[in-house]
Amino acid sequence: MEHMAGTKAGGQRAADTNRKRHGADFYARIGAVGGKKGRTGGFYANRELAREAGAKGGRISRRRKSA
Repeated sequence: MEHMAGTKAGGQRAADTNRKRHGADFYARIGAVGGKKGRTGGFYANRELAREAGAKGGRISRRRKSA
Protein backbone atom coordinates (compact mmCIF):
# COMPACT_ATOMS: atom_id res chain seq x y z
CA MET A 1 0.00 0.00 0.00
CA GLU A 2 1.34 3.39 -0.94
CA HIS A 3 1.31 6.38 1.37
CA MET A 4 -0.24 9.26 -0.53
CA ALA A 5 -0.72 12.91 0.22
CA GLY A 6 -4.18 13.66 1.51
CA THR A 7 -4.57 10.37 3.38
CA LYS A 8 -4.23 9.78 7.10
CA ALA A 9 -1.23 7.50 6.56
CA GLY A 10 0.43 10.02 4.25
CA GLY A 11 -0.06 12.82 6.75
CA GLN A 12 1.46 10.73 9.53
CA ARG A 13 4.44 9.93 7.34
CA ALA A 14 4.93 13.61 6.48
CA ALA A 15 4.77 14.50 10.19
CA ASP A 16 7.38 11.86 10.96
CA THR A 17 9.63 13.24 8.20
CA ASN A 18 9.26 16.80 9.51
CA ARG A 19 10.22 15.69 13.01
CA LYS A 20 13.19 13.74 11.67
CA ARG A 21 14.48 16.66 9.55
CA HIS A 22 13.74 19.56 11.88
CA GLY A 23 13.75 18.07 15.36
CA ALA A 24 11.19 16.54 17.72
CA ASP A 25 9.93 19.99 18.76
CA PHE A 26 9.14 21.05 15.14
CA TYR A 27 5.39 21.53 15.63
CA ALA A 28 5.84 23.24 19.00
CA ARG A 29 8.23 25.76 17.41
CA ILE A 30 6.01 26.63 14.43
CA GLY A 31 3.03 26.93 16.78
CA ALA A 32 4.96 29.34 18.99
CA VAL A 33 5.75 31.53 15.97
CA GLY A 34 2.03 31.95 15.31
CA GLY A 35 1.35 32.80 18.95
CA LYS A 36 3.96 35.55 18.95
CA LYS A 37 2.55 37.20 15.81
CA GLY A 38 -0.51 38.64 17.58
CA ARG A 39 -0.29 42.23 18.79
CA THR A 40 -3.73 42.52 20.40
CA GLY A 41 -4.90 45.35 18.20
CA GLY A 42 -8.28 46.16 16.75
CA PHE A 43 -11.16 46.79 19.11
CA TYR A 44 -9.15 45.68 22.11
CA ALA A 45 -7.00 48.77 21.71
CA ASN A 46 -9.91 51.21 21.27
CA ARG A 47 -13.00 50.51 23.40
CA GLU A 48 -14.84 53.61 22.17
CA LEU A 49 -14.44 52.53 18.54
CA ALA A 50 -15.84 49.12 19.47
CA ARG A 51 -18.82 50.79 21.13
CA GLU A 52 -19.56 52.90 18.04
CA ALA A 53 -19.25 49.92 15.70
CA GLY A 54 -21.56 47.83 17.88
CA ALA A 55 -24.15 50.60 17.93
CA LYS A 56 -24.07 50.87 14.13
CA GLY A 57 -24.50 47.13 13.78
CA GLY A 58 -27.38 47.15 16.24
CA ARG A 59 -29.24 49.78 14.24
CA ILE A 60 -29.16 47.66 11.09
CA SER A 61 -32.21 45.42 11.42
CA ARG A 62 -32.30 42.11 9.57
CA ARG A 63 -36.06 41.84 9.98
CA ARG A 64 -38.68 43.23 7.63
CA LYS A 65 -40.49 46.37 8.62
CA SER A 66 -43.81 45.40 10.23
CA ALA A 67 -46.93 46.84 8.62
